[in-house]
Amino acid sequence: MRYKTLLLSLPLILGVASANAEGVKTHKLQGMPIAESVEISANNDIIFLSGKVPTKISKDAPEGVLESYGNTEVQTVNIMNQIKDHLEKLGLTMNDVVKMQVFLVGGDETQGNMDFAGFMAGYSKFYNDKSENLPARSTFQVAKLANPAWRVEIEVTAVRPKK
Repeated sequence: MRYKTLLLSLPLILGVASANAEGVKTHKLQGMPIAESVEISANNDIIFLSGKVPTKISKDAPEGVLESYGNTEVQTVNIMNQIKDHLEKLGLTMNDVVKMQVFLVGGDETQGNMDFAGFMAGYSKFYNDKSENLPARSTFQVAKLANPAWRVEIEVTAVRPKK
């Protein structure tokens, strides 16, 4: 019997299913560039990446100042590139990501509300409606992150077929 892990995202209408890595089946969520669910067979290794946070735009920029890290969109792109680079070192790609958790902080510039539109602008440079392999995703507003200038932290889970 094959065992499967079902990772769920938002409970909306199920989209067309597609496959990325062998033994991984993605069910797209209509109207959003995320998967509603992802099935993973027992023939895969699961890789958990720790949360990534933005790096400073310039190494000479002061610590703890929003301008040193950019707005939510800039921070999202920075983090997604870090994730992409880390996955490449592991022999994986962004297509191997099956689950993403996003933590957003609201600041004075957004009246304390998370900048979901800014996050989506950055995220959509990596995943969009035309992407075949989309991760299941959850997005949360949190009170704060370790650095007061950080607006985004992202952690992902990826899959690699066992050899």
